[in-house]
Amino acid sequence: MEIKEMSKPWIHAKNSARKFGGKPEDYMPIHNLMDSSKDCIGDNRHRCLTHNSWFIGADGPLEKIFGCIIINSDLKEVSVRDIGEQHILEDFGMKFIPTAQDYLQEMEIKNWMNNGKEGIPDSFKKIEKTKTYKTVNFD
Repeated sequence: MEIKEMSKPWIHAKNSARKFGGKPEDYMPIHNLMDSSKDCIGDNRHRCLTHNSWFIGADGPLEKIFGCIIINSDLKEVSVRDIGEQHILEDFGMKFIPTAQDYLQEMEIKNWMNNGKEGIPDSFKKIEKTKTYKTVNFD
């Protein structure tokens, strides 16, 4: 079966219902969270935040939020990690689940990342340009 690139949590939820039983709605909160990083970065780099083995792993954020299992509408227990794994595998052509290190080792370290000692991030530069400052006289 050929898996095409996923673009919407609903597609993942339908696939989860086919694989684990229940209804797609049972799985939407998990898939919505996993793809919520699209709100801050509109290309596939958003996946570095939620599509990795740490995020879905034992005691990772996904399990901290949803618990280790959910009970679907068929009253079947389903592993939250299994749902997360399926989501990531679908997005990567059923080939692999990257680690957080896989993403981060590709990131260039900028000076501002070293405790803010030198430089500022681009997003802050943009914010600073829009701020207006008023001088307050305390005399």
